[in-house]
Amino acid sequence: MKVFTIIYSTCFKEGPHDKDHGRIGTALVQRSPLKSSRFTAAIVRENSLDKRDFKEWVFCPGMLFGSGQKWWGDKGNRGRAHEGLDLLLYRNNDGEVLSLDEKTAVPAIYDGTVVRVIDDFLGRSIFMKHHAHGNSRFITAFGHTKPLAGIEAGSRVKEGDIIATIAGTSDPKINIAPHLHISAGWISAEIDYETLDWETIGSSKMIRLIDPLKIIGGGSQDT
Repeated sequence: MKVFTIIYSTCFKEGPHDKDHGRIGTALVQRSPLKSSRFTAAIVRENSLDKRDFKEWVFCPGMLFGSGQKWWGDKGNRGRAHEGLDLLLYRNNDGEVLSLDEKTAVPAIYDGTVVRVIDDFLGRSIFMKHHAHGNSRFITAFGHTKPLAGIEAGSRVKEGDIIATIAGTSDPKINIAPHLHISAGWISAEIDYETLDWETIGSSKMIRLIDPLKIIGGGSQDT
């Protein structure tokens, strides 16, 4: 039995970020405690990253939650704080830094129901609600994906189920590597799930975002 531990580190110098970007609206319900998921273990297993000796995620400035800068192109300002986490790079046990690609399968973080699927500038975004946290109206969102056939509003999935692959970036006008964006947080009862989009996620006073690093899991066993 092989055991690996996932550690989070930064490449170069970590950019400025806040631990809890986002604001709490007056209508937000009481939040329930979150349990760590086995997301990292699932993405390692489903993409055979263990065969490449996956050791840890690597983050450049701008990939982290709350960062105000880009990690691609001119690496300038985003315009507003990053509303999630970008997964692209990982280090193996030999110290090599490798990357995910457009073939990477994306697992669900928790049991839940897909509430909306919309286009984004690299692919499609999947928004999910999760009942495991009581009446907290907790959501996760995956950006820049290619949803599997049948993944649509109303689809029910289990933690670890594959819901998409990472979208490719074949457009020469887009100077950014294929990657997975993850956002997570609690939303007010005043927000309809059907209206969720990235403008709402990034600007609404009725959404409390959290750092996805807190929930994507930190270890696994490979038999």
